[in-house]
Amino acid sequence: MNAPKPRAALFDMDRTLVRKETASLYVRYLRDIGEASTFDLLKTFYWVGQYTLGLLDAENMAERALAPLTGTPESALIARCEDWFGKYVERHVADAGRHAVKRHKEAGDVCAIVTGATKYAARPLAQRLEIEHVVGTELEIDARGHFTGRAERPICLGAGKVRRAEALAKKLGFVLEEATFYSDSVTDVPLLERVAKPVAVNPDPRLERIARQRGWRIERW
Repeated sequence: MNAPKPRAALFDMDRTLVRKETASLYVRYLRDIGEASTFDLLKTFYWVGQYTLGLLDAENMAERALAPLTGTPESALIARCEDWFGKYVERHVADAGRHAVKRHKEAGDVCAIVTGATKYAARPLAQRLEIEHVVGTELEIDARGHFTGRAERPICLGAGKVRRAEALAKKLGFVLEEATFYSDSVTDVPLLERVAKPVAVNPDPRLERIARQRGWRIERW
């Protein structure tokens, strides 16, 4: 007799587990340590706004955002993201998100963060919430362990997020169509449509409209 497949709970990061949008928090951190300007911060706010409205080419934005990382050692970004998370992000982690993760873990579900951000940005959050698995945008690394300034395809957005979630499901043995997925963004509709239990958390206006039309659960974290 075959053992039952595990269930999975997948969580977006920005405006879901974390109440804020983390790219802006990261650029704010860089500005405060003297590695970015106020113009860089304003540009990031603009990009995020355009992305939220569905007016931005996400892959082009990723290429432009990642270019400054060219030649940076991976170890340096790991250390920087840990410092950034503790100082700028941790206080914005949603209590309701913590409780949701705890509830799913107690039920024996596989928990994973599935985010358009990089794994370097998401891993400190995963460690705090004791989430074992992180799916995010992967960055190219050269033979010396330095970033090339490019992202591996597919970027973990839209259909690319579905493909990366499918790969995780295959690896861990759960069925994506039986999973729960929590997200705030209309860009995540492709993955929300694939799972058994789509949950719109702090949804943007377009996602809220779709969620109400389709009877998806809406939560405020």
